[in-house]
Amino acid sequence: MTILLVRHGSAGDPYRWSGDDVDRPLDAAGATQAIRLDGVVSEMGLPVTRVLSSRATRCLQTVGPLSERHGVHAEVEDDLFEGAADRTTRLVRDLAGAAENGTVTILCSHSDVIPEVIRDLATDGVGLSGGRGCAYASIWELTTTDGQIVHAHYRSTP
Repeated sequence: MTILLVRHGSAGDPYRWSGDDVDRPLDAAGATQAIRLDGVVSEMGLPVTRVLSSRATRCLQTVGPLSERHGVHAEVEDDLFEGAADRTTRLVRDLAGAAENGTVTILCSHSDVIPEVIRDLATDGVGLSGGRGCAYASIWELTTTDGQIVHAHYRSTP
């Protein structure tokens, strides 16, 4: 199984948004990043079998083109929302443990969550490559073997 841990695309300045932050949409750059993200995943040649997303509009919009192309409905997962790094780490570990070979699950979350998850995985002894980061619409590709995450590779989305 492969898990792709994705940060949402650009959603503009949160301090200029007047509504509830959960409703803040992607800006024009973020919409382009969502399309590019779909292209990057397609180039990886991985068949997407499941998409889980934070309830934030910007996350759902980031995985929208990808979900549509692969015919997989994006499921809202509260454990991927802001401030839920510990729960996200547990979710990632649980998904790895229940994985079926050849499956690809995409998780879309936030900049405060993803680095903490990667830190937790590195503490577990997971190998890291591809640099370090959490840019808009970036991907951490998590590779599993026998129900354990064994490697995390960082990819920025052009």
